[in-house]
Amino acid sequence: MILIIVFAPLLAAIIAGLGNRALGNAITKSVTTGALFLSAALSWPIFLGFLAGTETAQVVPVLQWVRSGDLAFDWALRVDALTAVMLVVINTVSALVHLYSWGYMEEDPDQPRFFAYLSLFTFAMLMLVTADNLVQMFFGWEGVGLASYLLIGFWFKKPSAGAAAIKAFVVNRVGDLGFMLGIFGTYLVFQTTSISEILASAPGMSGSTITFVGMRLYTMDILCILLFIGAMGKSAQLGLHTWLPDAMEGPTPVSALIHAATMVTAGVFMVCRLSPMFETAPTALMIVTVIGAATCFFAATIGTTQWDIKRVIAYSTCSQLGYMFFAAGVGAYNVAMFHLFTHAFFKALLFLGAGSVIHAMHHEQDMRCYGGLRKEIPLTFAAMLAGTLAITGLGVYHFGVGFAGFWSKDAVLEVAFARGTEISVMAFWLGVTAALLTSFYSWRLMFLTFWGKPRWIESEHIQHSVHKTPEQAGDDTTGGYHPHESPVTMLIPLGLLTVGAVAAGQFFAPGFIDDAAFWGGSVFYNGDLIHAMHAVPYWVKYSAFIVMIIGFGGAYLAYMAKPEIPAKFVNIFGALHRFVFNKWYFDELYDRIFVKPSFWLGRQFWKLGDVATIDRFGPNGVAWAVTRGAAAAKTIQSGYLYTYALIMLLGLIAAITYALL
Repeated sequence: MILIIVFAPLLAAIIAGLGNRALGNAITKSVTTGALFLSAALSWPIFLGFLAGTETAQVVPVLQWVRSGDLAFDWALRVDALTAVMLVVINTVSALVHLYSWGYMEEDPDQPRFFAYLSLFTFAMLMLVTADNLVQMFFGWEGVGLASYLLIGFWFKKPSAGAAAIKAFVVNRVGDLGFMLGIFGTYLVFQTTSISEILASAPGMSGSTITFVGMRLYTMDILCILLFIGAMGKSAQLGLHTWLPDAMEGPTPVSALIHAATMVTAGVFMVCRLSPMFETAPTALMIVTVIGAATCFFAATIGTTQWDIKRVIAYSTCSQLGYMFFAAGVGAYNVAMFHLFTHAFFKALLFLGAGSVIHAMHHEQDMRCYGGLRKEIPLTFAAMLAGTLAITGLGVYHFGVGFAGFWSKDAVLEVAFARGTEISVMAFWLGVTAALLTSFYSWRLMFLTFWGKPRWIESEHIQHSVHKTPEQAGDDTTGGYHPHESPVTMLIPLGLLTVGAVAAGQFFAPGFIDDAAFWGGSVFYNGDLIHAMHAVPYWVKYSAFIVMIIGFGGAYLAYMAKPEIPAKFVNIFGALHRFVFNKWYFDELYDRIFVKPSFWLGRQFWKLGDVATIDRFGPNGVAWAVTRGAAAAKTIQSGYLYTYALIMLLGLIAAITYALL
């Protein structure tokens, strides 16, 4: 079964990629979508089997891979509870994104290529999460990087899309360098790439030291920090986050698949997979906690100021990933995976809902051009409302009911507080602040999009860039364009994801949080910490609910009751607003520190090294010498017999003279 789950998307990608336009849109879309629904359908019984205790961990061999001296490992698929969670997340979201893309990409001339890329990405992600050794994990790691590059830059004739794809590729290469060094170091220390052997030996390495950059440092801290750098790149954590918002240049289904539910969670998965290693590295765990908490707060602040609907959700993704990391950093890996699980449903729902809005508004992404859409696209509105209630964490602890985010995000905050260290308590307060900001920017998005005055009537971009039917052209109410609900192929995925956003937390919380047997050793499970989490004070349990209400009230006041407040705030706190709106100037800082010096250095190598030295004395120099030599030789080719006879005579005299002397 696992072989079908993993390789069906690859086979579909090959068929769609090679068949392309020869097979046509209908066949390629049917093959790829059918393969993903098959993989999703087979993934759920495995996951539910682990929850019920009827499934056991196994390793399924595929083929012999590498034999080089003492280094030997096979290509094998590792299936345990952690893998089962990721199989459900990846295949379910990918299948729904494939179906959604039938409607969203209907007018695109390159649909076979798009669907082939989607399936290729899914296969690479499945290879990552089923890896039985670090090299196989790196294969999937780089595979999703390649596929994301292809998907972000899918509209390659659009300069901004090409630039965003390159940026994502380059930033991820920085993180991947750390990941590679971590893998090399792990092999050096453990003399194996087998994940199970490494994790079994990791506790024995606690306290050992190694020489690194001329210093004697703790071995496991160094290895885990290097591995975490890779996770920072893939999961867009503070410092290596700059690629994620720009990746919104790709089609919206790509944003939902890669940058909300799957690829960006690869770093979280990797940390949880290697959790026994991280448990022996307290300094590394502290760094994971600090970076996660800082990212959680940092990205939430930016989300409050953006106008592009997809960028707001992108920064929301970055913030929610921070929650997952600081949950892992305090040792609650099962809670981190629970938030990853619920986040996949409500964030994919929000992205696909945003795509439905963009589809209705003729690809306009500026929320200032929306307004009053709840009556025009009521089904999309209902889905977005469910996603918003899920991400803001609506729920009441006393009654034990709530949307998906209530169960997982609140658990993250509670476990951080329960840990009781200075770092974990700091993470708790940053997480609470981020929860307030999350509620504010989420309801800001809803109010600007679905309530208020229909500003799209006055939008020149919308009114003058669409093809108007005679009926639309004569409609004075709309000014020539009327928003429309999305086709059924887009609405079905929204409906199914809505179910997940509403019920996934309520239904699966006991298994993820309290059932150590479910995990079966696939992640490090700290039962004492989970017990302490349930015993935190009531004010901790209600803190997220309170700030959620405050955030909702603030957004309602600023964008519904008194819409003049945002402008007044900008006038009073202009410098602060510019700082946050410009994303804390990270892009400008990196441009000055890294990009411009790199271009300058490249130009020096090009002009002084390549052109002035290598070309001048290499190919150009040889060409110059040949040309001059040919010109000199040509002067003695007169064509007269006596000239040649004289030269031969002089040559003979010179030869005899040389021989005599």
